[in-house]
Amino acid sequence: MSLPRYLINFDSTSLPTHFFDVVVIGSGVAGLSTAIRLGKSFRVALLTKTELSHTATRYAQGGIAAAVGVGDTPDLHYKDTIETGRGLSDPKAVRVLTNEGPECIKELAAWGVTFDREKGRFSLAREGGHSRARVVHSRDTTGSEVETNLVQIVTGLSNVSIQERVFAVDLLTEDGRCVGVLAMDSDKPLIFLTRAVVMAAGGMGQLYSTTTNPPICTGDGLAMAYRAGARLADVEFLQFHPTTLHISLSPRFLISEAVRGEGAYLRDNQGRRFMADVHPLAELAPRDVVVREMILVMRKTGQDHVYLDLTRIPEERFRHRFPAIYERLIEKGFDIARDMIPVSAAAHYMSGGIKTDLDGRTNIPGLFAVGEVAYTGVHGANRLASNSLLEGLVFSRRASRALETSLERESSKEVNPSTSSGQVFSLRYDYNRLVKKFDIHLERQELQKTMMEWVGVLRSGERLNRALDFFQSRRDLLYTRFDSPQALELQNMLTVGKLMATAAFIREESRGSHWREDFPYEDDEKWLKHITLSRDEEDIEVEIGK
Repeated sequence: MSLPRYLINFDSTSLPTHFFDVVVIGSGVAGLSTAIRLGKSFRVALLTKTELSHTATRYAQGGIAAAVGVGDTPDLHYKDTIETGRGLSDPKAVRVLTNEGPECIKELAAWGVTFDREKGRFSLAREGGHSRARVVHSRDTTGSEVETNLVQIVTGLSNVSIQERVFAVDLLTEDGRCVGVLAMDSDKPLIFLTRAVVMAAGGMGQLYSTTTNPPICTGDGLAMAYRAGARLADVEFLQFHPTTLHISLSPRFLISEAVRGEGAYLRDNQGRRFMADVHPLAELAPRDVVVREMILVMRKTGQDHVYLDLTRIPEERFRHRFPAIYERLIEKGFDIARDMIPVSAAAHYMSGGIKTDLDGRTNIPGLFAVGEVAYTGVHGANRLASNSLLEGLVFSRRASRALETSLERESSKEVNPSTSSGQVFSLRYDYNRLVKKFDIHLERQELQKTMMEWVGVLRSGERLNRALDFFQSRRDLLYTRFDSPQALELQNMLTVGKLMATAAFIREESRGSHWREDFPYEDDEKWLKHITLSRDEEDIEVEIGK
């Protein structure tokens, strides 16, 4: 039985159809900035499956890394990014990121985003993996500040049609080209035909039972692109954030890395500061190093958490610099002047994704990808702290410019987006699906538990085999007829989880955020390579190469 190309059956001639120059899927920093840039000249539909501002961007505390400080340079930012990526970052992509980053910060400021300043200059924080302070911020709610301002701008653009609570189900393709989006509005299917789709659907942290990601982050964009024939690269590299508040919250409350940049220490249950002897940067080592050491410490102590010591930071300074974190800790009964704060790691950020060039193009004509859902080559095996929002800004700007050029060229040829191959668009898909009943909520919990236990921080061939067995046992779920967004999300999560487990099983080494206990060392001779996955009629097509 071949894998379904689309999640639902449909006939385009019988569905409500809307026509746009560009459809943007996702309303985080990458999607919003793309819509703002393109909405000045073209008709844009901005699709978001909940409310416009309910994105992972809103949760970003730390800030945006860029070489804007005195004595800092793009070269230094480049070196830190390359070092953190453990040999798999694309040098050209990193040059683009670090060279164009400062201009994007200026652009955000021009759009009304307020960053903290001291004596007229940016107030800069230092985070893990950075050789110097270079993270611009707005207290500890930088993502919210960015999101709020971009939402205000985009809602004022007459050319941008905001489609809230519209669930993008699949990318429509014809003759190998992306020509639109199949979506659901209030459980009713509809179609958006377009000259280009920009995928900015964000991450997939909700595949894990413990995550910093909001409930919307279910890997939909990765799964949609995979089904359409896009190539996905390095999806085994999922970054866990070291310091989330170790209490029962979903998503986990993140305690910004900038807190350690202000002087907080990590300690074990005996009060020992354990990072000082592990890495020259101690608590500010790259995230994979910190998480790995935390796990080793927990094994020795028999605990499922370690502690963050904030007592070295004067309380008034902490309250002023990190007001949201301060309020949450007080709310949960912690006295930061005396208490050790329990913390543990949680699934946070996908370093791999839909493979693109430096202008956001994928291998599918008409499909672009930006933000966390994209693999630009910047992050390699491990993301440098606060490079995420910057990547979304830099590469969405490049994708927008590339699209402007191609759309203007097409406009001069009077191309009509409502036609395909010179004919009125007509596509019918009728897949003979199973009719079964599943408890979607329970199945989602089982998936999250499986990913956390077997495809989490600690990996091995045995663990990953168990995960792959789980996905094989849930194969019928991918062939079953569903019509609710929650069930379709689960199918996307199963698709992405299997891809991640497959890539992690193939990579027989430990590198960056991928830690194999049965292959505990980096193996440059065999594995200084990328794993690219694409859809095959029966299973997954794997390509390993540089």
